[in-house]
Amino acid sequence: MKAVQHLTLASLLAFSSAFANVAIAEDISPAKPAASDQMTSQQELIDIFFAAAKTGNQEVINEFLKHGFPVDVRNASGFTPLMMATYYGHQNIVTSLLAHGADRCARDSKGNTALMGALFKMEFSIAKQLRKVDCDANAQKSGQKTAAEFAQVIGQEKQLRQIIASLEKDSAKGMK
Repeated sequence: MKAVQHLTLASLLAFSSAFANVAIAEDISPAKPAASDQMTSQQELIDIFFAAAKTGNQEVINEFLKHGFPVDVRNASGFTPLMMATYYGHQNIVTSLLAHGADRCARDSKGNTALMGALFKMEFSIAKQLRKVDCDANAQKSGQKTAAEFAQVIGQEKQLRQIIASLEKDSAKGMK
């Protein structure tokens, strides 16, 4: 049974690799039915990728990433798979996505980052992992909320300060 699942997933991914980097199907073909079918297939693959991030299905995530699926693809709410995995507490998926270049500074349609989701859900080990890169400088330039401002709103500013202090301590140890 597991072999059938692998074969099915591999077939889906092989099929999807042809569409992974296509921006808009309408730009490729004037044929509306073919473009519509292609967009439906792309959306189904995106949905599978997001479901795997949400449920913590490492095997499916690895297969998608192995075949070059875009790591920062977005859903209708502007979420990335990194945001989804963070919000549902799947640190192993977060680690995999980051290793494949996921943008930890990406913001959803409401201006929130994966770090903000981790703070909101009190996933502090994931928050520490995400905070290894400071995304706040760009936020201030564009007028968006910083992680510290968000933490203050949700009552997690003390925890964020502890995470930052821990990272600074770890960094100082590494320099010695």
